[in-house]
Amino acid sequence: MRVPWLDRHGRFLPLKAVVLLLGAIPGILFGYWWIAGDLGGRAVNDVIHASGLWAMRFLLVALAITPFARLLDWSRLLTVRRMVGVTAAAYAILHLLLYVVEQKFALLVVVTEIYTRFYLTIGFVALVGLIALTATSTDAWIRWMGKSWKRLHRLVYPIAVLALWHYALQSKANVSEAVFAAGLFVWLMLWRALPETWRRSVLAYPPLAVAACLLTMGIEFGWYGIASGVDPWRVLGANLSVAFGLRPAHWVFIVTACVAAVFTLRRFVPSKRAVSVNVVRSSGPTRVRTASGS
Repeated sequence: MRVPWLDRHGRFLPLKAVVLLLGAIPGILFGYWWIAGDLGGRAVNDVIHASGLWAMRFLLVALAITPFARLLDWSRLLTVRRMVGVTAAAYAILHLLLYVVEQKFALLVVVTEIYTRFYLTIGFVALVGLIALTATSTDAWIRWMGKSWKRLHRLVYPIAVLALWHYALQSKANVSEAVFAAGLFVWLMLWRALPETWRRSVLAYPPLAVAACLLTMGIEFGWYGIASGVDPWRVLGANLSVAFGLRPAHWVFIVTACVAAVFTLRRFVPSKRAVSVNVVRSSGPTRVRTASGS
């Protein structure tokens, strides 16, 4: 079995090693805080929520790798996409296991709760989907399934929708973080819906940021209109002003506008990986040798 920070030839892969370490840090920190007694009286509950939150974050990062690899012209970034997706699944599994611990290992209670509570049901379905994608993410499965493998792994999109829905439902009154995450997911889906030629145009990204912002406003408006007693028109009014602070839609616009700016700069600022010129002097005429950076 090959360790994740080595390639098939046993060579060390710094990018994979760094991503593996970054993925482990949240779990290590919360484990330390739990053991040290720094999480208060409901330590298990705090770690349950933290593990679910990080599962959602890593899932969004995994979905963001493809567009960012394209935007930054950094194909090596794609080599860590599978690792990040597996990390998301690992935190989701930990999320469920900690819930079992909180229920004092009463598995019948756990099953009953998952069956009767809708937000737990959809969360469990998302978890099963992530486990299935993780189990079939090996090179052997990719070879065995052929074209069917891609069709199977496109299920990550509805799985992400279920995970976001679960996140919003368990957030109860304050769904700001869940709406912000949903807005970022909307941007990622809009990017995937663009024709390939549009993805390469800097002109496509400012409208994409505006569209993601407006759709995030719509998500928050719809959520409060359907799932709470709060007047959704007041929420919409708050989205059209910054007098009472920034709303999730504003943050989505800021983040995606920054993405647009980075892509624009990437197009007009010379890359460090551009061809370098080395002059090699010899006893004969001066020769010019070019070497492209990796």
